[in-house]
Amino acid sequence: MDGVAVYASRCSGGDLRLYSSSCLGGRRQVAGRCSGRRTFRSGVRIRTASPGERRIRKNRYEMENLTAWLLKQEQSRHIDNELAIVLSSISLACKQIASLLQRSAIINLTGGQGTVNVQGEDQKKLDVISNELFCNCLRSSGRTGIIASEEEDVPVAVEETYSGNYIVVFDPIDGSANIDTSLTTGSIFGIFGQDKQSLFNSDEHSELGQVAEKNILSVCQPGSNMLAAGYCLYSSSVVFTVSIGRGVFAFSLDPAYGEFVLTNENIRIPSFGRIYSFNEGNYGLFDEKLKKYLDHLRKPGSDGKPYSARYIGCFVGEIHRMLLCGGIYGNPNNKNSKNGNLRLLYECAPMSFLVEQAGGKAIDGVQRILEIKPTQIHQRSPIYIGSPGEVEELLRYLA
Repeated sequence: MDGVAVYASRCSGGDLRLYSSSCLGGRRQVAGRCSGRRTFRSGVRIRTASPGERRIRKNRYEMENLTAWLLKQEQSRHIDNELAIVLSSISLACKQIASLLQRSAIINLTGGQGTVNVQGEDQKKLDVISNELFCNCLRSSGRTGIIASEEEDVPVAVEETYSGNYIVVFDPIDGSANIDTSLTTGSIFGIFGQDKQSLFNSDEHSELGQVAEKNILSVCQPGSNMLAAGYCLYSSSVVFTVSIGRGVFAFSLDPAYGEFVLTNENIRIPSFGRIYSFNEGNYGLFDEKLKKYLDHLRKPGSDGKPYSARYIGCFVGEIHRMLLCGGIYGNPNNKNSKNGNLRLLYECAPMSFLVEQAGGKAIDGVQRILEIKPTQIHQRSPIYIGSPGEVEELLRYLA
């Protein structure tokens, strides 16, 4: 086999001696010189690097998994032990959901459950199962006090035996309509601390309605109160993306080890992008100002090319692409949906938290998503989210 190898040793003067060994047709040729610049028979010039230029190569077997990263954040006092446990329990639920999604057609988990959720949406089998997985993992963590889910009518207080201080809101399966066709899906979550201003004391004689009201008051906090947020993308890779308010980090699931491994550190969204994502099937129902903006995106730019339209039908997939490539996503209100289609508390707010941590922007057309205080658990909100330059341009059209 033909090839070239480079060897190194010290010469008597203390200089580095490099050898270039080529194997051509079974014959071995070696050449080497001890000087500042060395020329070998292969024709390649190699210069000895100065001490300031030397770089330590990272061991290709060296990987930082999610558990090690969480421990590092705890040691740096960016999070406490309890929040680290909650995030770890969420990642476990995501691993279990990823496994079920990969085998859904084989184990007959496709199709509908035959029930509807509180929003009147038909539930898929995996909607129900994934919700149970999330709830069980969060309960068993012993650090979660209240759970609010897209699939639950009201927030659920964790039994006192297992309860903790954190409030977790989540959508167990985002884009569940994509399950039966094996397209992109995801999970979304956000974590709050207890809102002490909203709590009132309840004793053993409190009525069930009072307890439910207490839970709702505790959960209905603006996104700016979030301590952490993230999503898990289920696609060609399983990617767990999280922020604890100090940047955005993405971990890919290594199937060989069953661990989430750090693959994208401190993600920064591009200031501008060339992709827009709106459900243009509703174009005729949009506001006239928004139509003008979309018409503008379709026109060729200075490079002679218009924006590219991409619409996955999964909020997680849209945001994941946007964090890496830039662009803008919109789920606006329209004549049929006065408040858009996405839920504020457990879809819009967590994703807005992530995107802002990456340098992006998220608005409802007037104000920051993170400044809106929900009054209902399943309250909907229009949203425009993405690269800061793209959102600012949109605002000029909506003004």
